[in-house]
Amino acid sequence: MKAEIALLRGDGIGPEIVDGAVSVLRKTAQIFGHDFNFTPYLIGGCAIDATGMPLPEETVNGCLASDSVLLGAVGGPKWDDMPGDRRPEKALLGIRSALGLYTNLRPAKLYPALRSASPLKDEIVGSGFDIMIVRELTGGIYFGERGYREGKYGNEAFDTESYSVTEIERIGRVAFETAMKRQKKLCSIDKANVLETSRLWRKIMHGLSENYPEVEYSDMFVDNAAMQLVRDPRQFDVIVTSNMFGDILSDEASQITGSIGMLSSASLGDGTRGMYEPIHGSAPDIAGQNKANPIATILSGAMMLKYSFGLKEEADRIEKAVDSVLNAGFRTADIMGSQEGTPLTCTEMTERILEAL
Repeated sequence: MKAEIALLRGDGIGPEIVDGAVSVLRKTAQIFGHDFNFTPYLIGGCAIDATGMPLPEETVNGCLASDSVLLGAVGGPKWDDMPGDRRPEKALLGIRSALGLYTNLRPAKLYPALRSASPLKDEIVGSGFDIMIVRELTGGIYFGERGYREGKYGNEAFDTESYSVTEIERIGRVAFETAMKRQKKLCSIDKANVLETSRLWRKIMHGLSENYPEVEYSDMFVDNAAMQLVRDPRQFDVIVTSNMFGDILSDEASQITGSIGMLSSASLGDGTRGMYEPIHGSAPDIAGQNKANPIATILSGAMMLKYSFGLKEEADRIEKAVDSVLNAGFRTADIMGSQEGTPLTCTEMTERILEAL
């Protein structure tokens, strides 16, 4: 097959990890006889430097004309003083909205080879866990009305959380369908004891659950969920939650796997085009030093093959190559744990995975 893939390398370690993933995708395409064409576009801080805007129109149009999008990371201290509507992170919200990507799939998997890197005790993680977090991506407080006003104690800032029935229903269906393909177990996370949006969320999810009698469905308050993730992560299979709660919980889940540098994500809409990215940030403290872990971005590329192009065998090949390298004891600095030896560079880890392919 032929595919046009837009590359948004972004800032910090973004270029390094995206280039690693592209190398793996090119090798996979060569093995299986596919033709992937990669076109770079600017986003985030580098786009601000070049155009004055974090999300240039050329980038949006290029992504819309592509079959899928691979993103590195955006942001850094260089642009911290930019106004809110011009910050690099604003580009992420903008590109998700422009592409109609309302679903974020974030797997949180503890590889048996990395048990020692997890901060949780062995009796808690056992032989490992595999959680899929389904996060609503284009609604909620991140997209609500915001600003400043005169309040009870003087000038105050405000951000507004709102969700429509349609927004909740569509993410709910994705979550139930995802559960049907896994262990048929779904937990919906909300704050229905306090928030009106959560009460609507819970009502809609309960209604949808009637259409999926095979799925073991449950509700949980977000504060309890944060506790349960570190108390017993193996109790979860699929989690569905709102934009802000999903943002926070997926980062927590990433840490109990041993490193945020291991976790991929897929942002999807109604079509086959998606945007794939590691869940970590731009790590400006190690940018340009060849120290970054490329595995999360490489696994994001595997998710692209699976979800956008329907190439499950090719995606499995990449995932097995990563497993093989980890089982052989190779590590970047962030996943060394107590293991002795010299960590691999970003380039060296990519080369090991290419060899394993």
